[in-house]
Amino acid sequence: MSTQSISKFKWFWAWQDEKEEAWLSEMSADGYHLQTSHSFGYYTFVSGEPADYTYRLDYLNVSRDERESYYQLFEDAGWEFIGAMAGWQYFRIPTPADEKPEIYTDPESKIRKYERLIYTLLLFLPIFVIFLSVWSRNLPAPIGLPVTILIGTLMILFAVSMFKIIQRINQLKRR
Repeated sequence: MSTQSISKFKWFWAWQDEKEEAWLSEMSADGYHLQTSHSFGYYTFVSGEPADYTYRLDYLNVSRDERESYYQLFEDAGWEFIGAMAGWQYFRIPTPADEKPEIYTDPESKIRKYERLIYTLLLFLPIFVIFLSVWSRNLPAPIGLPVTILIGTLMILFAVSMFKIIQRINQLKRR
């Protein structure tokens, strides 16, 4: 079978990491293995033999100093690092029979992943407030309204994201 790359677009929200992992595993089962994840839902796959891979995502902004030991930890556990996108780290491992490997063995570790995501999202809140309160008022009328609507829409999506991630944390706390 010749190897070729294909690109696909599929949108996942930050709280849908498990759904994204399942989709990536399904793609590998169909013979398309993740090569790279790009911003805004674009993925590049390399075609090959169908394989049973488990994909897992971690959210962590890794500094250059920590990067080598962080990736080495996963490699030592048998995980292959595929790439990173906006703080999300993509890993895969061949799936053993009747088993779905996890990178987190306890709910507390997974909760910390989502907390790291919340802290990153909170960095954008002041930006939204500044844009909405300062820039949208100072823009000329034909531009001001669309910019205000855009910023307002982004703030609503931000609030929904925060709510869904907090909801996910609460689900994990009940386990």
